[in-house]
Amino acid sequence: MARHDESTERHNGLFNDADLNDEEDWPEAPTPSWLSEIDDSYSDSADPVPSEAASREPVDIPDDEPAEDPFADTQTIPSFDLGPHTESVVVDLTSAVSPRTDPVAETTEPLPAYDPPPPQYYEPQSEVATPTFPEPDPGLSRHAGARVPTPVPVTRPEPQPDWDIPPVPDGLDQTGAESLTAASVLRTRREKPQSGWRKRVLRATGGRINLGPSRADRHHADMLARARTPVRGSHRVAVISLKGGVGKTTTTAALGSMFADLRGDRVIAVDANPDRGTLSERVTRESGATIRHLLEARDRVTRYGDVRAFTSQSSTRLEVLASDSDPGASLALSEQDYIDTLDTLERFYNLVLTDCGTGLLHDAMRGVLGLASSLVVVSSASLDGARSASATLDWLEAHGLEELARNAVVVISSVRPGGGIVDVLQLEDHFASRCREVVTIPYDPHLEAGSALFLDELQKETLEAYLELAAAVGEGFALTPASR
Repeated sequence: MARHDESTERHNGLFNDADLNDEEDWPEAPTPSWLSEIDDSYSDSADPVPSEAASREPVDIPDDEPAEDPFADTQTIPSFDLGPHTESVVVDLTSAVSPRTDPVAETTEPLPAYDPPPPQYYEPQSEVATPTFPEPDPGLSRHAGARVPTPVPVTRPEPQPDWDIPPVPDGLDQTGAESLTAASVLRTRREKPQSGWRKRVLRATGGRINLGPSRADRHHADMLARARTPVRGSHRVAVISLKGGVGKTTTTAALGSMFADLRGDRVIAVDANPDRGTLSERVTRESGATIRHLLEARDRVTRYGDVRAFTSQSSTRLEVLASDSDPGASLALSEQDYIDTLDTLERFYNLVLTDCGTGLLHDAMRGVLGLASSLVVVSSASLDGARSASATLDWLEAHGLEELARNAVVVISSVRPGGGIVDVLQLEDHFASRCREVVTIPYDPHLEAGSALFLDELQKETLEAYLELAAAVGEGFALTPASR
């Protein structure tokens, strides 16, 4: 055995003298008698076990005397001497085995015989049940093997009943004081020009020569009247898009600012993006509250002053309710959360705009589409953006929202200067055949910044385009019933 001092020599004893206990003598192990008979040529050694070198030395055997095999004798019973304190046991393996006659075996009762149970035979039923197989899923494509979601109609609430309010008296079929109206008594005043050389002539003559408004003035007045269409109850406008980066949030902020600036009723824009929305960055932030805070306190909101603590207001009187931006939040805005939010806001606001997240399949989107009075579909002036917007209309038609898709307004937003190689007129013709109206927003450097939006910093062409958008959306206020 090799020692820990890296020596390969075996010492005389298994242990050194220093390792032995001085108070107790360890007796040497005697050499067994059978071991000494194997080979007498081994030299006498004090080692109880031969060393490795000695075990490898050859043994000289005379040629005339064959070597004896100690294990060849099977008749002699070997004895093993294990020391004076050990009892010797001799085992005789040559005699025949005698049967056991101990009293334990004689008194042991025999085991009972095994009685197998009677066999059971299967009797077939008289009626064999016919196997039933499920009907094939219509949403499973036969060609590609992929599962296509089956269109599920979005549930929309029924319109509220009319209040049976009488119409405004016109004085035509009435007598007495009700017959005296401004149309029947006052002289008709000709409208004044608002721009161009006609307005300069009116000023130069002191108002004596009034040539009336120009065609551009009449068009502008018509857009103002359409944008100021009265709202019965409340109206919900959802701004949606399948693709991100097409100007959806900018469109929501600009359209809401235009409505708030032109109309006298309260207008609010809600950021319903299930992820972190950026609508609150389009106005000067006045409140750190989000839509989640409003939901937690909705039972205590009873006045306009209460809900005003949760919103931020721009210079155009547009109010914005921010989305949940907590990075530690684990629950996104759900369908019921959006329904509860609108139930609270509609008690104080006539016009609610919703900036939706990208996509149409998240839970909050089902509540948005189920409560929307009209839609604004945003597309960029690019091929992929136009395809995404057209796919949005396809999805609406496939899910039972054909009326919303048909009355929708498509916005083609130019997010880059120049216009590129895309034929915008071709895109306008495509969407004009599928929806009610199409409006193209030109590129504006103020919108590209992505910060707070101010209408007075927009270029004239951009401001006119957003007025046209407000007119197109406002015209739909008369097409839908009162708050559904």
